[in-house]
Amino acid sequence: MLLYDKDLLSVQEVRELVERAKVAQLELAQKKQEDVDLIVKSIAEAGVRNAKRLAQLAHDETGFGVVADKEIKNIFGSKGVYDRIKDMKTIGVLKEDKEARTYALAIPMGVIAGLIPSTNPTSTVFYKAEIAIKAGNAIVFSPHPNALNCILETVKVIRQAITEAGGNCDLVGCVSLPTIQATDVLMSHPDTSLILATGGSAMVRAAYSSGTPAIGVGPGNGPAYIERSANLEKAVRCIFDSKTFDNGTICATEQSVICDLDQKEAIQAEMKRQGAYFLNPEEKEKLGNFILRSNGTMNPMIVGKSAQDIATLSGISIPESTRVIVAEEDGVGRGHPYSNEKLTPILAFYAEKDYKAVCDRCCEILYYEGAGHTFIIHSENQEIIDYFAKRVPVSRFIINSPGAMGGIGASTGLMPSLTLGCGAVGGSATSENVGPEQLYNLRHIAYGTKNMEKIRKEASQPSENLSCVQLQANQVNEIVREIIRQLEAV
Repeated sequence: MLLYDKDLLSVQEVRELVERAKVAQLELAQKKQEDVDLIVKSIAEAGVRNAKRLAQLAHDETGFGVVADKEIKNIFGSKGVYDRIKDMKTIGVLKEDKEARTYALAIPMGVIAGLIPSTNPTSTVFYKAEIAIKAGNAIVFSPHPNALNCILETVKVIRQAITEAGGNCDLVGCVSLPTIQATDVLMSHPDTSLILATGGSAMVRAAYSSGTPAIGVGPGNGPAYIERSANLEKAVRCIFDSKTFDNGTICATEQSVICDLDQKEAIQAEMKRQGAYFLNPEEKEKLGNFILRSNGTMNPMIVGKSAQDIATLSGISIPESTRVIVAEEDGVGRGHPYSNEKLTPILAFYAEKDYKAVCDRCCEILYYEGAGHTFIIHSENQEIIDYFAKRVPVSRFIINSPGAMGGIGASTGLMPSLTLGCGAVGGSATSENVGPEQLYNLRHIAYGTKNMEKIRKEASQPSENLSCVQLQANQVNEIVREIIRQLEAV
């Protein structure tokens, strides 16, 4: 009987993958911008050619989402990202200040560890491979075990594309025996320079605890405010198109709808007209007990499922025409399961007395879960938009657009990305939609322009402007003293 230790084999595989990636990255570092761009273009073209096939593989393996939508995501993660980054300068001198006698060189990170989720597996692989190589890096993927085969096939496609463009295929590698130990070794390996962590909160926390610099993202839990000036039909359509796209598996999608109290009936009527089913109290409790596990985390059984599948799984009955299941909520946190992130076509619904109360509720939701991620508003009132923009704790503030498409940069001018930074408020190293610019360092080269004698001389001689300011201050002080003297005399 043949015995083997999967953990040991997976750890050894990681070490070999990182070693080969390091060699390939050092080769890439010697190439010109046009050579790097050719490799990235080849990957993008391969992504488009294989988009449908890989979408089917991802759906068949994970059971999540909609094949046609996954195909769109694959094209977005390959061609959509490429179209945005193709003209970026990422190799060599990036900026120069001749007057200050400084310039900056782009320095690749080296080998990047890419953690891949099961919700957007193939599209995330294309996206991360492109931005890593564009910035001069190699990348080794740690796949979610539930999406292993479709991720391995995507990596195979990418490696072939790199070879066709004259590059070293070891620029992209993937663990074929995914274990917790393998991921830990990949993240803490001395030749791993950065971790790109996309996945659940536990994975992101592990990345930040590894001792290796990391860019991670927190959960999305985006509220969508339909403000009274909005085009109601369009707003609801945007929200539903977003929430049902790939059955809600994009983290920037809407998780709750909020409106002013006097708009509640009109908005609910429009939502019902477009395929919403509002749960009665008994159904709300039954589904609420199903969508969260006992530890307060999302039940993975609901992820990426259709409204009909969720109803069947939870034992409730809904009309065949239902697109989105909606539950009215009056609170946030424990005891209010619909106030959590739900990567599926389920929405919470809130109504508050006015826009200020709506803003407070949105902030409460986001600080409970989703801080730093995404907020969506449908409005034509710029004053209201500005009011919310100054207050809600998010990195992406989406106006009159589907949250999912707007957040990832498909329907907005944001950087096309499948790793959405949440900033300090969300425990992330960046608030950007992560692209090549987050994957290289700048080496600042500066020529000497002053000697110590000149520095000392300048320090001992206050400038003219400073002297004028001091003179004005003295005059003001004298006026104040004179006023005090006069008051004392009285």
